[in-house]
Amino acid sequence: MIQRTAVAAVIAAALFILTACEGGAGSGGGSDSKPGRGGNATAKAESASLPDMAGKGLQSAQDQAQEAGFSRLTSHDALGRGRMQAFDRNWKVCSQTPKAGVHSTDTKVDFATVKLEEDCPAKDEGASPEAAGDTMPDFEGKAVKVARQALDRSTSITVKDASGQDRMVLMESNWKVCGQEPAAGARLDGQPVTLTAVKFEESC
Repeated sequence: MIQRTAVAAVIAAALFILTACEGGAGSGGGSDSKPGRGGNATAKAESASLPDMAGKGLQSAQDQAQEAGFSRLTSHDALGRGRMQAFDRNWKVCSQTPKAGVHSTDTKVDFATVKLEEDCPAKDEGASPEAAGDTMPDFEGKAVKVARQALDRSTSITVKDASGQDRMVLMESNWKVCGQEPAAGARLDGQPVTLTAVKFEESC
């Protein structure tokens, strides 16, 4: 009888301890509170001085911009050929947007670039091409890649070698448009487009 009473007392004590623990865990303890509640969820962006990167290698320009506190970095082909800067050390900066000066560190910094052996153009030609819409643009002298980007994705496009050598136009950013069908200004209504092109170092 005494043994049963002792066992019952132990069980009762254990239940009391468990109940107390559960009540403590659910009673507004700090461990359950969500961080950031009642405070500033996002810190305001700081301002920093962005250096002038013109003339620097693209990799160096990116590194220096990051050191200055800018992390939203991008670049484009200043010659308007739509080439990707796959190897940053092979490209140099011609200009930048925004210009050097104090800016918010969450500002997007865009470098206009050319390859190391190329000269910077008088004007940045690297803006994204406008969508063709329902009128055929004048693509003469522009990269085949740029023409393709401007046309609707559903457009059937044939590209032919204008030199008569019947070469395959594989790297479209290295080829410039010599002729086009339909002609510039014609109405586009889903008809196929034909472009003739040569390499940029060649004459049409």
